[in-house]
Amino acid sequence: MGCESSKCLSCCFSGENGPVHEVQNPDEEEINEDSDLPAFCEFTFEQLRIATSAFAVENIVSEHGEKAPNVVYRGKLENQSQIAVKRFNRSAWPDSRQFLEEARAVGLLRNDKLANLLGCCCEGDERLLVAEFMPNETLAKHLFHWDTQPMKWAMRLRVALYLAQALEYCTSKGRALYHDLNAYRIVFDNDCNPRLSCFGLMKNSRDGKSYSTNLAFTPPEYLRTGRITPESVMYSFGTLLLDLLSGKHIPPSHALDLIRDRNLQMLTDSCLEGQFSNDDGTELVRIASRCLQSEPRERPNPKSLVAALIPLQKETEVPSHALMGIPGESEPMPLSPLGEACLRKDFTAIHEVLEKLGYKDDEGAATELSFQMWTNQMQETLNSKKKGDTAFRHKDYRAAIQCYTQFIDVGTVVSPTVYARRCLSYLSSDMPQEALNDAVQAQVIYPVWHIAAYLQAAALFALGRENEAQTALKEGAALEEERNTTS
Repeated sequence: MGCESSKCLSCCFSGENGPVHEVQNPDEEEINEDSDLPAFCEFTFEQLRIATSAFAVENIVSEHGEKAPNVVYRGKLENQSQIAVKRFNRSAWPDSRQFLEEARAVGLLRNDKLANLLGCCCEGDERLLVAEFMPNETLAKHLFHWDTQPMKWAMRLRVALYLAQALEYCTSKGRALYHDLNAYRIVFDNDCNPRLSCFGLMKNSRDGKSYSTNLAFTPPEYLRTGRITPESVMYSFGTLLLDLLSGKHIPPSHALDLIRDRNLQMLTDSCLEGQFSNDDGTELVRIASRCLQSEPRERPNPKSLVAALIPLQKETEVPSHALMGIPGESEPMPLSPLGEACLRKDFTAIHEVLEKLGYKDDEGAATELSFQMWTNQMQETLNSKKKGDTAFRHKDYRAAIQCYTQFIDVGTVVSPTVYARRCLSYLSSDMPQEALNDAVQAQVIYPVWHIAAYLQAAALFALGRENEAQTALKEGAALEEERNTTS
């Protein structure tokens, strides 16, 4: 069925790539609890290639980078929606029907405690999943590799509760199995609320293992049978409670020895000193011990975990982002002069910035020229660029568009700066859609270039797409801040 829903995430993709297909759920009213989310869609590979800047290394967000068996990329759709794209190993799901059935079933889930599955792609040998993108890192990052402050006790308890609620919701919808539950599967949204990644609701392959972590953290029954059960998930939840309590990834056997010896001080993160009472600490240890019972049937279920964790919650009126010391989504991000110029649609100020920058940012982004390319045609191409630069300098935007187009059409050299300059030339010539296309192309070439994001914002403001423009503006500011911090 063609994508007709006004809430389908991918309606922005039209034209040469064709529509994205939306999967209808007969029980949609009952299941779609997070009604702000679009229905599950099937994307084309080309759409996801564009969204991830051709699966650029700079967009990899998975734990092991390029070495991961199934790499996760950050992506952006044309409507500025941020997405996470998991690209499976080519041999992972040979049966396309089985992959689609699994993905569609997970895609029916909608809950604010999940990083929800928005779509998938199944073309040729390619198998990809598309989920909500969570910008504020993983639990592993905040617990084990924190930069500015350790996670507070109140936030750790909130993570435990939200995770239990996510598992309770999944269980109520018939998806009680979660593969390889660990601190890398917990991600934080725009407001720093913890969410459970939907990716673990599917195996990494049709016949793949459910656990990829160290055997010391694997449920004992899985080691015997090789099968995951709902009780196995509860065991993994217990290991996560140990992570939250200790701030370290302690093997359950060692933790249980400390618990039996009543040596809770050795088990507790020293950063938490003075933040909780002995009773609260003892209760969390008791819950973890129940989850880590060697006999699966003696472990609690998600519903009882939620009931046990609710009374432990602290500072419930404080937003998660405040507990984490991270600006929330609603807090305005300070803008640089370029960001302010894009917000005001001040094309003169933008022109000054681009003119002053020149082609400095093309280093490492533009295609290198081989000796064989230095032909007469190549010289003519470079002359077109030079003429375009002269016209751009003098704000003769019509001439700049013509010269830059000649340079781009030859296709020998790929320059994000040329696309940026033609983008502003289009904006100044009242051609905002063409400007947006060029700004997007500049980011495809150079995924972390803040100027490309800012120019998309300016084009979207000119098109009257205010909400999308604000999102692009925030992205530009974040990329610029990251660039300044790195340099």
